[in-house]
Amino acid sequence: MAFEKNVFNKTSRTDSEIAFCGGMTIVYKSSIDLFLYVVGSSHENELMLMSVLTCLFESLNHVLRKNMEKRWLLENMDGAFLVLDEIVDGGVILESDPQQVIQKVNFRADDSSLTEQSVAQVLQSAKEQIKWSLLK
Repeated sequence: MAFEKNVFNKTSRTDSEIAFCGGMTIVYKSSIDLFLYVVGSSHENELMLMSVLTCLFESLNHVLRKNMEKRWLLENMDGAFLVLDEIVDGGVILESDPQQVIQKVNFRADDSSLTEQSVAQVLQSAKEQIKWSLLK
């Protein structure tokens, strides 16, 4: 928490996008009341960290339907975790193209909604069958 507080104090007052704190390289971007940080070792390439940050920002912007605010992020945390999961795994960068991330996240979201839709369709079909059998 001390590291996070130190990073926030250092980055909230400047307009730059890169900071060095505690032997770490930090790239960051803010939107209204939301701050996004990507932290890497001091040996990490700043351009790679920035590409991860840009991918994260653009993907979240799409998932949150252009409402990049803390409240919307908290309400859609599951989507945010899916985005993050597609971009980085165990510190390894998997994807830096926001369109690819959005496509994969939408595919996952479609998988879960298909199940819910199928259940809803089955229930609706069952209701119609009961209704028809009562009318006969």
